[in-house]
Amino acid sequence: MKRTVKLAIIGLILGVISVVAVYFGNPGNMGFCLACFVRDTAGSFHLHQAVPVRYLRPEIFGLLIGAFLMAKGKGEFSPRGGSSPLTRFVLGFCVMTGALIFLGCPFRMLLRMAGGDLNAWVGLLGFVTGIFAGTLFLKRGFSLKRSYKTGTLEGSILPVIAVGVMLTAIIAPTLFAVSEKGPGAMHAPIWYALGAGLIVGALAQRNRFCMIGGIRDMILFRHAELLTGSIGVLVAAWVANMAFGFFHFGFANQPIAHTDGIWNFAGLFLVGLASTLAGGCPLRQFIMSGEGNTDAAITILGLFFGAAFAHNFGWAASPNGVPVAGKIATGIAIFVVLLIGFFNRGKEV
Repeated sequence: MKRTVKLAIIGLILGVISVVAVYFGNPGNMGFCLACFVRDTAGSFHLHQAVPVRYLRPEIFGLLIGAFLMAKGKGEFSPRGGSSPLTRFVLGFCVMTGALIFLGCPFRMLLRMAGGDLNAWVGLLGFVTGIFAGTLFLKRGFSLKRSYKTGTLEGSILPVIAVGVMLTAIIAPTLFAVSEKGPGAMHAPIWYALGAGLIVGALAQRNRFCMIGGIRDMILFRHAELLTGSIGVLVAAWVANMAFGFFHFGFANQPIAHTDGIWNFAGLFLVGLASTLAGGCPLRQFIMSGEGNTDAAITILGLFFGAAFAHNFGWAASPNGVPVAGKIATGIAIFVVLLIGFFNRGKEV
């Protein structure tokens, strides 16, 4: 079977899994959102004190474990690291800053589009523009330098932590903070959430699913293959939303979304730009971590710290809009990412 067909089928599966997660209890248009899940999990770890968004999301731990098991089973587990770790941490921090201004990662952008949220289409324009800006640096030799082979233990640390956290959550759930209302109080049963994460992690690892990669390859090489996965997610999620009665067309009154077009655009512009330089969207970073890539693991740590800072310092957006602190943080983050792109280029811009 051609890879294009496989990616389309995987996209269809991921789209259905995501909408069914909403049916089982996840917030609307948030069946699978890496930024939202990291934010909620950071809250469950007491890294921030935003009461409505604190819940340990099994999906992200399932992602890591599923990707790890698939990589090991297929002989693709390849521990590597040492490629500008601090820069990658900053990029992860900036990705989360943009995602919490838009209120979702690129995957949730697709789910919001499939749910009829027109704000997400505005975000898509920013996302594509950000990736295009990132490709300008790639064309001029942008690089975070080479990575190096590491030991199996080093590459296995994050997946092992994922297993440990899930076992702890099952044995002693009271150790983690849980919201009594708000998005953190809305979640699918643990068996479904963990199972969904395992399936998504395994499938995405096997076929290199990445939204950044699809658009980047289309811009740089006119290769549309990777885009078929994203199209599959969009189509399947749209059909499933229609079937469950979740589809709501328009800008206003969308679940966990705001209508500020400028900042929906800017938030995902930042996500697209920073993710392109980091080598993958948040979902892809989790998959690469499962494959033993410690550089991706450092990027994930940046995502967690970005979520904690965004809520502790009041710059995360809400359905009411984007606070002034969030607008300032987004502007600073875009400037920082542009500096990273400029100073890591291989030749003159």
